[in-house]
Parts: sequence; structure tokens; C-alpha cells
Amino acid sequence: MHWTPRRETFRSLLETDDCFHPGSVFDPISARIAEDLGFEIGMFAGSVASLAVLGAPDLIVLTLSEFADQAYRINRAGNLPLLVDADHGYGNALNVRRTVEELETAGVAALTIEDTDLPQPYGTVGSTRVLPFEEGIGKIKAALSGRQDASLVIAGRTSAASINGLDDAIERGRAYQAEGVDAMFFTGVTAEDEVRVISDALDIPVFLGGPGTGTLGDREFLARHGVRISLQGHHPFMASVQATYETLKSLRNGKSPEDLIGKASSEFMNTVTCANEYQRRMKEYLGG
Repeated sequence: MHWTPRRETFRSLLETDDCFHPGSVFDPISARIAEDLGFEIGMFAGSVASLAVLGAPDLIVLTLSEFADQAYRINRAGNLPLLVDADHGYGNALNVRRTVEELETAGVAALTIEDTDLPQPYGTVGSTRVLPFEEGIGKIKAALSGRQDASLVIAGRTSAASINGLDDAIERGRAYQAEGVDAMFFTGVTAEDEVRVISDALDIPVFLGGPGTGTLGDREFLARHGVRISLQGHHPFMASVQATYETLKSLRNGKSPEDLIGKASSEFMNTVTCANEYQRRMKEYLGG
């Protein structure tokens, strides 16, 4: 498949003066729904991947191959430009380079590499650390060197704002910008003034973790200060878990399948599975 057009679309969105909320997706059907609803960007988070693939919490027990495989399944289902959270790159700087290669092959439009010290080192349970400054820069250099399609967006990501303070986060953002990242993703930013300071400090698009509340939920404010992507959390997956639980519970308690509510209609299922296109192919190729 040709992945470059969707990467070019993603880059064109970063060049606008708008701020976008990505649709949080976790499998092919959720990505098709997001695309059909008009979301400009899909977001596949490491935390959601761990839940969807392993049924495990976000503790970096997912492997690169598991993450890349699921990203590929999502990408081949449609044309929604997909931003992925590649966590720490699944190891040291050499692993980061491999991560970029694999995710580029899987069709992602953009990825983030963060400088949190992951997976949790021995003796640090209950705390969170960022990598030494130089190691974070080394990972960014490795990520950029692994890119073969120039249209792929590589963003640095730092959680330093909530760990070491905003000054350290900005210093890291500037350093990663100097190395050539296309954008900077900041987590732990909770105040309007922090957004302004970040905006003044950087010359590249800013991504923010979320969901933001108050002014930080105002896309016009964010857009004016260089924020091009603002996450809203990962509620679609959580909602699907709750819906599955309620449905199975009802059936287990003796409710008739005919009396269940909240089910997707046959027509909607045909839409999200591209049933008409498959029927057309069957007639054309199988003489149906």
C-alpha cells in the first residue's frame, strides 16, 4: 500500500492555523468509524494498544512487533492519517531507530518518541523519571536517522513538565527541535500560561496530552498558541469495554438476544465492514 499521501495530509494539517482533536482508535472498525465521522486524524496510543492487544495495563509489557502489527491492521482499513504513541521506542536509541523503521513500514503518518525512563526501573515504583538530557537527544537522533519516507512526521515527546518542571520541559523541547523533530508533544501541561510560554519558546507545532479542561479545552485558544493537536483521552475504547460488559452480563442473566439494546444494526455493520465492496468483489472474481 502507498502510505505517503496520508502522511502528506497529516503534514498539511500541521501547517494550518487550526488545532485538531484526533479520534482515539484501537482496531480497524474503530478507525473506519472515525474516518466516516470526519475526524482528520486518528490516534493509537500505547496505553490503548496494551489494553486492546494484551488486556494489560499501560506498563510497557507490549512489544514493538505487537504494537506495529496492530497499527498496520488499523492503517490498511482506510485512509485516516494515524498518529501513534511509540512510547520510549521499546528500548535504547538503537531500538528507537528500529521502532521508526517498523512503524513507517506499518503505515503510520506520525509517531512520538518520549523521554520518560521506561519501562519502570527497579526500585523506582511509585515515581516517574525522565531520561538524562543527553540520552533523550540520542534517542531523537536515532529516530530521525531511521526515517526513510521524508513525509513521515516524527515528534519528540516529554513528560518533564510534571516531573522536573516546565523549564526543563522547554529546554528538552528546544533541544529536540534543534535536532530536527517536526513537532513537540508535551504532557503534564495544565495551565494557560504554560501553553503561552511553550508557544513562545518553540518554532514547531505543539501537541498536548489531555483531555484539557477550561481554556485548555478551547481549540481556538490552543490554535492561537501553536497547538495543532490536542488529545481528548481514549474514551471510545473504555466505552466499548463497558458496552461489552453490559451485553454479556445481560445475556448471562437470561435476557433474550432480541431484547438487547445498543446493538449495531445490520446496516451499520455492513457499512463499517465494507460489506458492499466485498460483495462486489465476490461477484467479479468468484462468479457470484
